[in-house]
Amino acid sequence: MLNTKVKASSITNLTDARYFAAWEVEWLGFTLEVGNEFSVSSHLVNAIKAWVDGVKIVGEFGLATPSEIKIAAESMNLDAVQVGMFTSLNEVKALKGIPILKEIIVDRHTSKDSLEEILDAFEPYSEAFILNFDKNQINFDQVEKEEILSISALQALCKTYPIILSMNFNSNILVEILEKMNPLGINIRGGEEEKVGFKSFDELDEIFEAIEILV
Repeated sequence: MLNTKVKASSITNLTDARYFAAWEVEWLGFTLEVGNEFSVSSHLVNAIKAWVDGVKIVGEFGLATPSEIKIAAESMNLDAVQVGMFTSLNEVKALKGIPILKEIIVDRHTSKDSLEEILDAFEPYSEAFILNFDKNQINFDQVEKEEILSISALQALCKTYPIILSMNFNSNILVEILEKMNPLGINIRGGEEEKVGFKSFDELDEIFEAIEILV
């Protein structure tokens, strides 16, 4: 059992999917955007679904239209969809009935006020928000130094909105982030297998062991 919700994103193989499911993550995300380097087929998603239990299957989209997303969600029986930074409010409204994870990409110009404006607008239609620091390689140290946002700003946002933090975590910094921010959850990424059926999970093991509740 984990002390925070975890979304595993960009899953491309069964090895990752089974590893994350064994750790009882909340969501398994599969990139379904055509042209993305991590994009997978609906056939692979359906095949992997047959091997894992107890996790929500999320289709990850960038610039797909609502109709494209609806077709994918129905054909793969997705539990939720993740929509991109530039998916508009009207497009999200058009996905009514499908649980939505809305991605928000943080950059050096992002302010607490600008985030609150987006969060307020999308909250009635979103299950959670992926606050993505990875895209622009923003780390926790920059937040602590108040170069981008601040600890107090993130604390306030996490207290008010269902936020999933996506950042370059290591096990030590993750414990500090969770203690200070108390977000809804965190987002971590899968990766390529070293060979079919084999992959080292040493770094991920450290992260999961840091957030594991021992009973």
